[in-house]
Amino acid sequence: MRDIFIDLFKELEFTGDLKKDTYNFLTKQNRFRIAEHSQRVAKMCKVLAKQYGANEEHVEIAGLLHDIGGVYPNDRRLFISKSLGVDILPEEEKVPLILHQKISKAMAKEIFNINSHEILSAIECHTTLKKEASKVDKILFIADKIEWDQDGIPPYIEEVENGLNKSLEMGVFAYLKYQWKNRHKLLVMHPWLEEAYKDLSKNVCIVRDK
Repeated sequence: MRDIFIDLFKELEFTGDLKKDTYNFLTKQNRFRIAEHSQRVAKMCKVLAKQYGANEEHVEIAGLLHDIGGVYPNDRRLFISKSLGVDILPEEEKVPLILHQKISKAMAKEIFNINSHEILSAIECHTTLKKEASKVDKILFIADKIEWDQDGIPPYIEEVENGLNKSLEMGVFAYLKYQWKNRHKLLVMHPWLEEAYKDLSKNVCIVRDK
């Protein structure tokens, strides 16, 4: 484990049960909302994996670990990312909030010994998605949006659920389309999200909004 992570894990005993270990870690860091959110996302990931034929174990692990980097506050994420050697995009430097997905990938690999490319890829792009996304990428991405970590009901949920009734891709695209239509409200347009939107719009044969 890198020195930068050691203080976070002092006095924390790993049980080997990832569900318990991630919950205990996050609550010990007073990240109760993230802890509860991650448990819900992992559960939704398994539901979607059954529905769309993905590896249930992989999506559950990805769900439990996808926000683990959220233990670092926004004002430290740029420093942490640079310390980890993370490739930082200009949009991420402007809005370090987004960097938690890349930090989470590093923590999943180095602390929780996750070596599956499929799992690590999904964690790394769970906020933005990316072009040519895998099924596991898409499942974690949309499970995170269904079980969002804000109060109230997601404003896009009806469109997403209607899309998922048709296919995983249609459900994911419904959310991406919502973001694209409201892109003027975003702090930044992350290039991965834009690439995912344009890539998936062609794949689901829907005319992209101008």
